[in-house]
Amino acid sequence: MYFLETAVLLFIGCFLLTYFTIPKIIGVVEHKKLMDNPNARSSHKKVTPTLAGVSFFYCLVFAIFFLKDKDLHNEAIYLIPGLTILFIVGLKDDLVVLSPLTKLVAQIAAVSFVLASDSFVIHSLHGFLNINEIPYFLYLLIGGFLMITIINAYNLIDGIDGLAAMVGIVILILYTTIFYMSNEYFYALLCIALNACLMAFLGYNLSSTKKIFMGDTGSLIVGFMLAMFTLKFLALKPNSYKELPFLLENAPLVAIGILIVPLFDTARVFTLRVVSKRGPFSPDRNHTHHILVDYLSLSHQQASFIIASFNFVFVVLLIVLGSTSNNLWMIIALVATCIGLAYLFYRLDYSVSNLKRKIKLKRKLEGYKAKTKQGKGRPRKLESKGK
Repeated sequence: MYFLETAVLLFIGCFLLTYFTIPKIIGVVEHKKLMDNPNARSSHKKVTPTLAGVSFFYCLVFAIFFLKDKDLHNEAIYLIPGLTILFIVGLKDDLVVLSPLTKLVAQIAAVSFVLASDSFVIHSLHGFLNINEIPYFLYLLIGGFLMITIINAYNLIDGIDGLAAMVGIVILILYTTIFYMSNEYFYALLCIALNACLMAFLGYNLSSTKKIFMGDTGSLIVGFMLAMFTLKFLALKPNSYKELPFLLENAPLVAIGILIVPLFDTARVFTLRVVSKRGPFSPDRNHTHHILVDYLSLSHQQASFIIASFNFVFVVLLIVLGSTSNNLWMIIALVATCIGLAYLFYRLDYSVSNLKRKIKLKRKLEGYKAKTKQGKGRPRKLESKGK
């Protein structure tokens, strides 16, 4: 009962704090002309305020302070430096664009603080792919790579209105449930606090009159928190899994399923860029959400809702499968889903692109024929005038 009261108060407090401070941020951004200007690959058509992630940062700092009694192992002290680093870097990137290398160095520095805490150490995979004990140095490599991948994957899906917030809300609902059932109340409450921020922000992000983007400031912070929650989930002790509705050895696959949208989209886009002999971080409009918006003519809200709904349904199905199936069948289901989606979007992109080319060619031919007819008609008019 005490947890429920704390959760409700925390959610209301973070929601209201974010909801009432975002208009102030919009006012400052507009006054100082720090707007996000659209370019060739932007999904918006007019200048829009950014920096909503500023509200995420101070809400999380306040939440950590008020939850200090729930932090039994002093784990929060390892989160604040990482949050601060990414807040500063994200803020600067929103104001003055930074190079990918600079952001990567900052992410490594932020992640290092989390990896330094004993509470996040993954000692074993509990039989996943017949892997049990993990050496500490291997944990550092796997944990660091995992966190940096998640941070960048979440950052990359922030391309249309509502998508990053909706996907984040779904992921945080799942992690809230997992941490609550495993008695990790501190992390469950942190999930609730961040979810309140995203829900308050979503209303403005979808608004037509008071629109604002979370910017890199927000996406880096949220991505960092999601990465930290994932690492903590994988580091849970075996007795924490007793109440969870899936087998202990299937935890890594469940984690991948929870993050399927950002991970799949990043892997797909990076593969297309490398195959096209371009840098993996070179910008384009080949993301999953771009295809839904550009080729299927869906609105931002529709595309975001479809992707977020798929994320939730896929995780539920994977958890159901993971309650009885071994690693092999879950891996087959996960790989088959990814291959199927990749092929679907490839065919969609290919067929629609061909259709657009045919339409453009047809219009050019029609324009050429019209000009030809006009050219043939002009001499006759001149001759009649001569008569």
